[in-house]
Amino acid sequence: MSRYIEASCKLCRREGTKLFLKGARCMTEKCAVEKRAYAPGQHGQATARRRKASQYSRQLREKQKVKRIYGLTERQFRNTFARIIHEPGVTGENLLVALESRLDNIVYRMGFAASRKAARQLVSHGHVEVNTRRVDVPSFDVRQGDEVRLKGASKELDAVAASLELASKGQAVSWIAVDREARTGKVTERPTREAIPVAAEEQLIVELYSK
Repeated sequence: MSRYIEASCKLCRREGTKLFLKGARCMTEKCAVEKRAYAPGQHGQATARRRKASQYSRQLREKQKVKRIYGLTERQFRNTFARIIHEPGVTGENLLVALESRLDNIVYRMGFAASRKAARQLVSHGHVEVNTRRVDVPSFDVRQGDEVRLKGASKELDAVAASLELASKGQAVSWIAVDREARTGKVTERPTREAIPVAAEEQLIVELYSK
């Protein structure tokens, strides 16, 4: 196992949930969370039994978990929160919707990449169009009705074909329609919290940033 895979698996075990940092590996029996649902190390099980987290540590842990799931830096995550803080509705839900609406996440959800990191590379390298316009900014906000597609020869990339094959075995989100043959997809509606498959207590993040 490479150092990157090992480090990613340790993060998943520490957080106690799948962060999908390794794409395909997270969907197999090799997943660290499936194999060992406690922190790594000699005393991992004992520590998990006796540790009682403070409210602040729970808030911080949740923020770190969600930040890692979407692969953002602290600055990017905080800027996203600052952007949605005054929007109407439930702040925690708005935060997750904003994170889900990033172009790199949409490309990942459509199955064109096996992980958000791989999706970010596809976008940054100019392989993706939104409404027929080339967009190379991973944080681009994809809205309801927008169509996302892979450009020309990019549709034939082996990595894309492998990702789509893997995605076909999983459960698609209800708010995105995908044409795997044409390598296109469309955001059909604004996602609701129930339609976002992320195990997070987003209210804890709101409490952390509201202090």
